[in-house]
Amino acid sequence: FCGEGAAAAVLCLSYGHSDDRFWLALTVFFMLFPSVLVQLTLMFVHRDLSRDRPLVLLMHLLQLGPII
Repeated sequence: FCGEGAAAAVLCLSYGHSDDRFWLALTVFFMLFPSVLVQLTLMFVHRDLSRDRPLVLLMHLLQLGPII
């Protein structure tokens, strides 16, 4: 998960330097949209399986839910 995020960030930097806005926008969209959907799904799973814990919710807000 972290490696995929790092690779997408490097790719976004590369597209930013080459001024290729179309591919930059697609890369950002395909990097953020699935991540947000995974975080929302994991928030519901954690909420159903255990009590609300502030650290777990913070990790989901920071997009680090799969690491938990």
